[in-house]
Amino acid sequence: MITHYFRTVKDSELKELPKSRSGVWTHVIDPTDEEIAQLVGEYSLDEAILEDARDFFEVPRMERSQGATYFFTRYPYTQNQEDIDTAPLLIVMGESFVLTVALKEVPQFKPFIEGTEVVVTTQKAKLFIQIMAALTTAFERKLVRLRRAVHRDRAKIRQIGSREIERFVNYEHELSDMTAALIPTNAWLNQVTTGNFMQLYNDDIELMEDLMIANSQLVDSARTVMKTIQNVRSATEAILTNRLNTTIQTLTVLTILLTIPTVVSSIFGMNVPIPLADAPWMFAAILTTIGLCVLITVLVLKRNRWF
Repeated sequence: MITHYFRTVKDSELKELPKSRSGVWTHVIDPTDEEIAQLVGEYSLDEAILEDARDFFEVPRMERSQGATYFFTRYPYTQNQEDIDTAPLLIVMGESFVLTVALKEVPQFKPFIEGTEVVVTTQKAKLFIQIMAALTTAFERKLVRLRRAVHRDRAKIRQIGSREIERFVNYEHELSDMTAALIPTNAWLNQVTTGNFMQLYNDDIELMEDLMIANSQLVDSARTVMKTIQNVRSATEAILTNRLNTTIQTLTVLTILLTIPTVVSSIFGMNVPIPLADAPWMFAAILTTIGLCVLITVLVLKRNRWF
């Protein structure tokens, strides 16, 4: 689906146009082969690069071809159909247009389209920065949610079970996808600031630098949370191992203590003549012997700190 948006500084709202014009922002969702061909012919784009935008696992990068600059990035993706937590977004900066291509609806674009956040499509650099800032803000919110969840589970570390461990694995997966999207994106943002890929004014350069700082801080924060998860998992493994060792030790002690009366009972239960078998006090003597043996064993085990 191809939608054209247009707004100048003098306009009061973002307008949807039936066709493209100079200064337009064209947003494309899940393009078909016919729509790809239409975009290639209308904007003189590189068809091979546009085809890459249809790959759900496309990695962030920047390319320049036929007078346009192609910026591949990723944004937080909350649905669970794919084993990945980000989705690809292509931003194409042309001489007189801005084109965005996504496979799914981009929630971060909703404030732009609904008018709750003002965007001027004729100011291409500012529109580009607003788009990237919206994606960065979405990652920040996701990171805050993950950090809170991790610290909440960490506070109950002695109660962590298999379900909590599975959650930690999912947290780590989300953080890995986040850093995999942010690190290469920050690399080409630096190239945009230092290179001649689009016209940037002084205010735009400052905004780009702020954007790079925010992305770098996100990467550092995500790595810190990942380190916390790894520490919690290591501590959990140590706790579970200690519990297992304690359980095995307890069962071993019980086995030893139960072996003593079992052995004595087996000996006196044999179908052979036994000395003093007819003595009336023999049963009490056997029980006393078993009790003394068990007591001595308990003292020896306790002295060796088995329990």
